Amino acid sequence: MSSQTGHGTVLITGASSGLGEEMARQFATLGYDLALCARRTDRLDALADEIRISKGRRVETTALDVTDSDAVALVFHEFANKFGTIDRVVVNAGIGKGAPLGMGRSEANLATAMTNFVGALAQAEAAVEIFRRQDRGHLVLISSMSALRGMRRSMTTYAATKAGLASLAEGLRSENIRGLDVSVIHPGYIRSEMNAHAEEKTRFMVDTETGVRAMVAAIEKRRAKAYVPTWPWVPIGIAIRVLPLRIVRRLT
Repeated sequence: MSSQTGHGTVLITGASSGLGEEMARQFATLGYDLALCARRTDRLDALADEIRISKGRRVETTALDVTDSDAVALVFHEFANKFGTIDRVVVNAGIGKGAPLGMGRSEANLATAMTNFVGALAQAEAAVEIFRRQDRGHLVLISSMSALRGMRRSMTTYAATKAGLASLAEGLRSENIRGLDVSVIHPGYIRSEMNAHAEEKTRFMVDTETGVRAMVAAIEKRRAKAYVPTWPWVPIGIAIRVLPLRIVRRLT
């Protein structure tokens, strides 16, 4: 599709690296203007310049720590004022810290909970307020395949936060708000900075561009829920949800 199509404006949090950075590139290619925010503005501004030059799209950026709920509301509404409308908000900012509970590293788990769930709640609050005012909008919550069941050790809190996002999305859908579409995306193993420590030969791991292409395709279809990439994560997702926990534990 031509980069000159002009589909509207997508706001992406955590856009300075990883999945957020690549989503920005791919949405720009599809013809969207972009509102990008992250804590690291140097990388964010470099990405914005790249997209403006290579895709010819409008890109606005600002610094944002999503754990500051007042700042989230302010930034989202400022973006809405600058662009006139925000057509889609992708709640993507997240961290992967974690430790087994009760091992004296509660700060890692609390940081993950504050960023991945409390921060996401603030983003959803601000986004839905804008969408209610517009009578339309698309809220996208980036969850994880780990959300489907409780995970052990250092993944326990991370998985719980991502499960919270899925529940938040379902609750909003059940409210049937006029003009609001809500999608929750469950990525499998997609190479990013968050999992850079993972072994190169991790089973089913795909490169960032390939994985994000599957995410963007599901988002464009406004899927209520999507496991991506479809293969092998759809059958794995079905299995994870029904297998006994003792078997799931061996797979994760």
